[in-house]
Amino acid sequence: MRPAEQADVEAIAELRAVVMRPDLERLGRYDAHRVRQRLRDGFSPQHTSVITTDGTFAGSVALRPSEDALWLEHFYLRPEVQGRGLGSAVLRTLLTSTDATGDRVRLNVLRGSPARRLYERHGFTVESQDPIDVFMLRLPAPAASRGAGGG
Repeated sequence: MRPAEQADVEAIAELRAVVMRPDLERLGRYDAHRVRQRLRDGFSPQHTSVITTDGTFAGSVALRPSEDALWLEHFYLRPEVQGRGLGSAVLRTLLTSTDATGDRVRLNVLRGSPARRLYERHGFTVESQDPIDVFMLRLPAPAASRGAGGG
């Protein structure tokens, strides 16, 4: 992973459109312009990382601070690299860091999205849901279960 730059916004917006299209279409919510513009409007390079494999753009992920947690956002992987453990590896790296700082992590995922299973495997639980989104929370792992040996 490398820090994102403002110049990465279009590649990430395009990836978002590709990755989210099946779920948004299933929910009757796909709009080709809106799906890209929402990323552009909320893009925060200082909180975003670009994921690379073999030196090539493979995806993105953001951890945005809020009042009571960090928001995991814009976690997209190119379809051809999905299902190979890359998402789990990225998530493990981020969550190891948030566990160390004691931060809670929130996210939302579209209802019916297969990504929900990934998040559940990494300790996220459902807080609430509406007809479109499932809101999830992960509490920091206790120090003893982080492998730190308790001190």
